Amino acid sequence: MKKKALKAAVLGLALSVSATAMAATGMSGLSPLAGRPEDNSRQMLPKNTYTLAAVHKVEGRQGVASEGDYFWVSGSKTLAKYDRNWNQVKINKTPFDGYKIPSNHIGDIDVYNNEVYVGAENFMDGVGKDIQIAIHDGDSLKLKRTFPFEPASGQEECSGIAVNPDTQTVWMCSWVGEESGRYLYEYDLKTGKYLRKVHIQAPPQWVQGMAYFEGSFYLTADDGTADEVEPDHMYRVDIRPGVSNAPVVLERTFDDVTFQGEIEGLTFDKKKRQFLLHYNRGSRIVLGMVKGFYPGYTSEISEVFVYDIN
Repeated sequence: MKKKALKAAVLGLALSVSATAMAATGMSGLSPLAGRPEDNSRQMLPKNTYTLAAVHKVEGRQGVASEGDYFWVSGSKTLAKYDRNWNQVKINKTPFDGYKIPSNHIGDIDVYNNEVYVGAENFMDGVGKDIQIAIHDGDSLKLKRTFPFEPASGQEECSGIAVNPDTQTVWMCSWVGEESGRYLYEYDLKTGKYLRKVHIQAPPQWVQGMAYFEGSFYLTADDGTADEVEPDHMYRVDIRPGVSNAPVVLERTFDDVTFQGEIEGLTFDKKKRQFLLHYNRGSRIVLGMVKGFYPGYTSEISEVFVYDIN
């Protein structure tokens, strides 16, 4: 009994010394996050509330971006520009002209300094390849230049792209799950150099779009089963400099859109401080591809839902 007591005391002392050493070196555990996210109720709650204000029909089924008095909408194979009254002022139905790597798909987009940032790829039946970052002129909608994609990042698909003007970086997300969909991928805005990837915990299913607003990244996810009339969601991710992972927070449930449908891209109208959600309805989607229509529809309807931020 004395030997067992002695061993227990030694083990306890060792654990105490180990914990003290870890605290002294700044190692509070395996996670590089500062403290446990679940212990910070403010961090794990939505940042804003959103009230539906208007709905606008658009041409293009993938994404939306906003800057100044204009909006841009992407289709799988189109780029369009709208004025503040949602009148279409320009459309490019051959956006891949000038691409050195052939593409057939555009996801959610972003705009910065009147340049449209596009994550382009070849996409078929849930599989993406030949990813590239393309920058288009905000007026002509034609290609201006491209950034090299870094295959070593492990990204296998690009469903959305977002510019962070605060850090002068470009970020991409992946619709494809498993390893590819568990990360957000960062590039330098000026040089196009790949910088890093950030592990999002726990990652949403089927991430569709990405936007940056007031210090946070927002992701839309097609994680509701349309056949069961389940709503899709938006999530928030707060990424800190030099940290390899970031917690995911449920920001909004979209039970106020018109079913059945598929959530797509998103953006924020900084001028009016509104949130814009791109949403399609009518099409039955299988592995990211349109496979017929729901009863009552003979074509797909693409709309932008505008929300006031409270």
